[in-house]
Amino acid sequence: MYALVLAAASAAEANVAPSGGPADLLRHFDVEWQYVIWQFISFAVLAGVFYQFAIKPILATLDERNARIAEGLKNAAATAAALEKAQQDGAALIKQAQAEGARFIDEARKTAKELADRQQKEAAARAEDLIVKARQAMELEQKRLLEEARTEVARLVVATTQRVLSKELSEAERSRYTAAAARELTEIKG
Repeated sequence: MYALVLAAASAAEANVAPSGGPADLLRHFDVEWQYVIWQFISFAVLAGVFYQFAIKPILATLDERNARIAEGLKNAAATAAALEKAQQDGAALIKQAQAEGARFIDEARKTAKELADRQQKEAAARAEDLIVKARQAMELEQKRLLEEARTEVARLVVATTQRVLSKELSEAERSRYTAAAARELTEIKG
């Protein structure tokens, strides 16, 4: 090709123009058809091999890449939808957990109030029992003290009577005076 350009340039310098048609021009530049055909065949074979082993795999790779990109976009959309659904589910679970927590707190408060009321009632009942027992104990103590007082009064009456009478009483008289003193004390008390 470089030779053709040089020949055209030297012909332009010489202002010599070939006189015939394209066949004269080709002869003037010594172009041989068989070499041109072989170059065309070589170019076609080279273009076919280049297409088969370079362009075709590159196009297949590009198609595969485009398919992966499309699949990735599709997966991204599906992932975005799944993420949105997961966020909604999470929000619903949080609401449910909050409601359940509030219910547990209310139940715990109610149970605590019931327990406090029950313990207060039990404490009041125990206090009432203690008061009743204390009253009973006081009544028993009062009866015991009255009995002791009666016995002591009877003893004092007998001792006083003995001194007054200045004589020693027999056991029967002492019992009689004691019973009489006890009757008098019972009448005084009653």
